[in-house]
Amino acid sequence: MTDALKRLSDEGVAIWLDDLSRTRITSGNLAELIDQSHVVGVTTNPSIFQKAISQGHGYDQQLTDLATRKVTVDEAIRMITTADVRDAADILRPVFDSTDGQDGRVSIEVDPRLAHHTAATVAEAKQLAWLVDRPNTLIKIPATKAGLPAITEVIGKGISVNVTLIFSLERYREVMDAYLAGLEKAKAAGLDLSKIHSVASFFVSRVDSEIDKRLDAVGTDEAKALKGKAALANARLAYQAFEEVFSSDRWAALDKAHANKQRPLWASTGVKDPAYKDTLYVDDLVAPGTVNTMPEATLEATADHGQITGNTIAGTYEQARAELDAVEKLGVSYDDVVQLLEDEGVEKFEAAWIDLLNSTEAELKRLAPSEG
Repeated sequence: MTDALKRLSDEGVAIWLDDLSRTRITSGNLAELIDQSHVVGVTTNPSIFQKAISQGHGYDQQLTDLATRKVTVDEAIRMITTADVRDAADILRPVFDSTDGQDGRVSIEVDPRLAHHTAATVAEAKQLAWLVDRPNTLIKIPATKAGLPAITEVIGKGISVNVTLIFSLERYREVMDAYLAGLEKAKAAGLDLSKIHSVASFFVSRVDSEIDKRLDAVGTDEAKALKGKAALANARLAYQAFEEVFSSDRWAALDKAHANKQRPLWASTGVKDPAYKDTLYVDDLVAPGTVNTMPEATLEATADHGQITGNTIAGTYEQARAELDAVEKLGVSYDDVVQLLEDEGVEKFEAAWIDLLNSTEAELKRLAPSEG
């Protein structure tokens, strides 16, 4: 069942699971996926935690304790989510140790309501790193304009970061620049650069969803022929940018100081359009030094029928650029699409966080001990 996953791993793609819950931890399921399905990391986001806490009774005991202590709903969420991340990090610790810190990592996101506030994002990142207190944690910071200086500041303090919600090539280059600037700050402060890690989460499927919708509105045969191509083209050109930046003179100076490259992470790799093969954003984004974080359904589909045929990014840059240019020529604005997706991404995570607040508050009330 896992031959395709092994081939993917052998090609230099780290397989991370895009999901976490208390049940997944306590049932042994996460440990099983690490042992049998080549999973070497975990990513979370507000939507994942909202779903986990609102389903089943896995959190009842902790929620009862929190309700008894009369903690605020914000504090309750932080206690619950950091507990899950800490436990998952402990399960993944052997992977972290065996890969010298590259994998075996668990990501936890700053409160998405802070996405446009630099100083608050930095403060929250420091607090999360302190709360989880595991070396194999990645703090997720969104790649908004306000997020960029926060990335530099947090990396400069020696905290490892997962930069999330990257849609555009221009923003991705700004993210890599922010990472390098952070490493330079850390180096100037005398920190050990070999201990600082980062991934840049480049979102894939949502690009096709939005561009395909606009191509359908154009309606010509030429437009229809371009459907399902923009997301892969965008991601492949991101890998080209990664290769350029991490072979630059600026990088060479940091490389000498034992810094780690910021790996591209393919996020949002579950296919949204049922017309496309369910392993599209796995099979067609294979290249060394990358991460693919998959929902469990995509992980299972890849294990069952993924077609891993070696590097599927090398040699594609010219075609990828031509495909994005062709989309633009049809009147579909790339800049407009990626800005919309970033704005929507922040809004979706914020909405999920509000849902999480509301459902957790309801649970705290339900489980609160009666007075007297």
